[in-house]
Amino acid sequence: MAEGWESAAFKARVDEVLHRFVAEEADLLAAVDPTLGPVAEQLEASVAVGKRLRAAFCYWGWRAARQPDSDALVRAAASMELVHAAAVVHDDLIDDSPLRHGRPTAHVALRDAVRHHPRAADAARSLAMLVGDLLMSLAGQLFATSGLPAAYLGRARPLWAALARDLVAGECLEILHTGVTPDTTASLKVIRYKTAKYTVEQPLLIGGALAGAGDRLREGYSAYGLPLGEAFQLRDDLLGLFGETRHTGKANTDDVRGHRPTALLAETWRIAGADARERLRALLGRHDLDDEGLEAVRDVMRRLKAPDRVESMIAARVEEALGALHELDVPAPAAHALTGLAHSAAVRLS
Repeated sequence: MAEGWESAAFKARVDEVLHRFVAEEADLLAAVDPTLGPVAEQLEASVAVGKRLRAAFCYWGWRAARQPDSDALVRAAASMELVHAAAVVHDDLIDDSPLRHGRPTAHVALRDAVRHHPRAADAARSLAMLVGDLLMSLAGQLFATSGLPAAYLGRARPLWAALARDLVAGECLEILHTGVTPDTTASLKVIRYKTAKYTVEQPLLIGGALAGAGDRLREGYSAYGLPLGEAFQLRDDLLGLFGETRHTGKANTDDVRGHRPTALLAETWRIAGADARERLRALLGRHDLDDEGLEAVRDVMRRLKAPDRVESMIAARVEEALGALHELDVPAPAAHALTGLAHSAAVRLS
């Protein structure tokens, strides 16, 4: 790879690793019994597309520690995308989301495979849960067999426990706060643990640990990664309600129907008066919410300028992340790449 940051070229390298590795595992799964074919297909579908941001942050956690480009490192970094794929399958299952990347989610797509089951919907959800579990297992397998020296892998292995624990904590917090009175502080904690840590901070720290990064650099990774990871999810909150489905590939009604504890909803509730809160109560959590109801929620948010407030929260976090990056003594290519990744994470259409 050239010293400059060629994001498309890097993404192609990660895609090649993921598609080949998961295809081989899917073939082994399908070889057990022909009826496992649809499950194997969902395994491959889970990694078919993606921005590969988590792999990129892991890669630059390594490079910023002054280690050279390495195909083995790219394989290790690609394992971060399998963690993400597992989290997506489980998250869609928990939220009962129908679409991801414009295609049916795993638990929806698998209904055809169990259409003769007496409880077909439940059976499809169980299959999807197992797909997610297998993806998380495969993440560890790809990492361990990346080709990096055992001593390098040993430095990073303890971080995997923290990654899994924080991700599960965030998912649990989201479930526990769903449907309750919206609260910005609680929503930001959900964001930090469910998304920010495993999207930016922990991939950077794992890349750094693999490279033997010192304490100061690792502290800088956290100072950069946590606010940027929060900005990433805050952007998702906005896109969830105000993005175009043709770009996001998700249903705009998901967050409102699910009465999820997004920061956007929490900020809306915080500044809303009695009438606006009463209007929101009538709409949040309704499974029959239609386009008119969704637009009514958007109208409340716009009138209260809640989207503008979330935009300000995003901008402040990106500024904080870039300020932390500026304080780090890292090679120019790494600084350039991490600056570009900050903007890619926070300013996007999907």
